[in-house]
Amino acid sequence: MKVFGHPLSTNVARVLVCLEEVGAEYELVTLDFLAGEHNVPDHVARNPFGKIPALQDGDLILFESRAIAKYILRKFKSREVDLLREGDIEAAAMVDAWTEVEAQQYYPALSPVVFECIIFPIMRGTTTDQSVVDESLEKLKKVLDVYEAQLSKHEYLAGDFFSFADLNHFPFTFYFMATPYAPVFDAYPRVKAWWQRLMLRPSIKKISGNMPTRF
Repeated sequence: MKVFGHPLSTNVARVLVCLEEVGAEYELVTLDFLAGEHNVPDHVARNPFGKIPALQDGDLILFESRAIAKYILRKFKSREVDLLREGDIEAAAMVDAWTEVEAQQYYPALSPVVFECIIFPIMRGTTTDQSVVDESLEKLKKVLDVYEAQLSKHEYLAGDFFSFADLNHFPFTFYFMATPYAPVFDAYPRVKAWWQRLMLRPSIKKISGNMPTRF
């Protein structure tokens, strides 16, 4: 398997952490996003939108990090590693539901803070738009209220088992914790404890070790 992208990318990290969870062998082919290597013809042939990551597995070419992650988890599913729970229709439905919550509620609320504090200053040379940050933090607090309630009933988001729904939160939350607004999580003790459990996983320790915490 080859993953095309850059280890600092949140979407690439989502794929790599899944590969580590299942213990698959893979090669990371580094593309320099700042140098525009994601727009060269060879990569556009892999991802027609010129984004990262892309995955090559034999003759199969995939793009979109969540789709790639699910492909990996399905291909290497085992009794020990079953993060989609597709053999149990109710558990799978809960994994799907909280995977959608991450994409539709959590990510839109949290990611603007990461973009304004880290990504845009690096890639565009801009300063932080505090109004965007403040608005996003208010949205995030409402989302975290829901997470706190869910995690008061279960150890993990989809139930009392670790799943892709949890793993999916890793990349952007990791970078959020490198912003000045990480203490927001202190008001949500169950959410903070859940995040700390995620950070103890060997897969996350390995991939996060290649991601900076200071900017």
